[in-house]
Amino acid sequence: MQIERLNVKFMSEYKLKIGITQGDTNGIGWEVILKTFADSRMAELCTPIIYGSEAAARFYHKSIAELEPVQFNICHSAREAKRGRVNLVPCGDANLVVEPGKPSAAAGKAAVAALKAAIADLKAGDLAAVVTAPINKESAQSDEWHYTGHTEFFAKELDGEPMMIMCSDRLRVGLVTIHIPVSEVSANITKEKIVASLNTLRQTLKQDFGVVEPRIAVLALNPHAGDGGLLGREEQEIIKPAIVEAAEGGVLAFGPFPADGLFANGGYAKYDAVLAMYHDQGLTPFKTISPDGVNFTAALSKVRTSPDHGVAYDIAGQDSADAQSMRNAIYEAIDIVERRGEWREWTSNPLQHFERDKGRDVSVKDLPQTEE
Repeated sequence: MQIERLNVKFMSEYKLKIGITQGDTNGIGWEVILKTFADSRMAELCTPIIYGSEAAARFYHKSIAELEPVQFNICHSAREAKRGRVNLVPCGDANLVVEPGKPSAAAGKAAVAALKAAIADLKAGDLAAVVTAPINKESAQSDEWHYTGHTEFFAKELDGEPMMIMCSDRLRVGLVTIHIPVSEVSANITKEKIVASLNTLRQTLKQDFGVVEPRIAVLALNPHAGDGGLLGREEQEIIKPAIVEAAEGGVLAFGPFPADGLFANGGYAKYDAVLAMYHDQGLTPFKTISPDGVNFTAALSKVRTSPDHGVAYDIAGQDSADAQSMRNAIYEAIDIVERRGEWREWTSNPLQHFERDKGRDVSVKDLPQTEE
């Protein structure tokens, strides 16, 4: 197992409570959760609270060979969780039937039950963040749950306008549009939306990732960046004007770049993040470059991350799922919570200067600005 980031956190003075939802019980969610917490050091890194089915936990524990036993502390909510233990909040049908690899309404209902329990604790302030195992969006649909993904669900429940950001140590990709048909992408890209996305991406890079002043590469929509209008005019009429307007507002934005060229020649490495116009334009190269990356729902009042993979029905129940993306999602959630707290402290208490002639403290922002 790759636990290379654990040791730097061992001496933390406190343990953040991190909620982990089980996802689709017929997918690989429970397998990657169990493999993650089979290493007892994970409970030293944070106080984990898993929301899910006891029956599913028992089922997958038996199906994973040579797995260190995970001893759960059963509790009713995050408020009862114990430090140093792997806590479990039972959710949904106690007699759930697990069928690895098969989409089912029962599995979808179980996934939603875990999400609702976790979001209640998150909104109550009993969790620092939530990490979500993957769901089957179709199986989860019901009269009580009608979202196209986790991002939309958390957006409805929490304050803020969300941005989907894929992140790893090598690359960060933000999206202008998320879960919409490709045929509707062009109509949903406006100058205003791109400017707002650039401002959001800049802010989250500063407060959540600790980048002092980020450089952002903006992707074109059309092949070859439109070839001067021969292959589309979105670059000339929408994307480029948005970049200019954002730059005038202080965003270090560059482009628009043809997507294939920016990723193929490694040009993305010159920037702190890339802004993609639509889902697969950003996620396909991201997952190729960073197969163990993390999905982060940015710009909300609370932190939510997830592994960058899906339910993987084709390997569910076969003890072949890699848990590294789940571990990384937990690491990233903890890091973002801590950086966001530091950012709030820094910005709420700016450096004070003493104005000698009046004998009073003033903030830097209140001092007269020298003209260039």
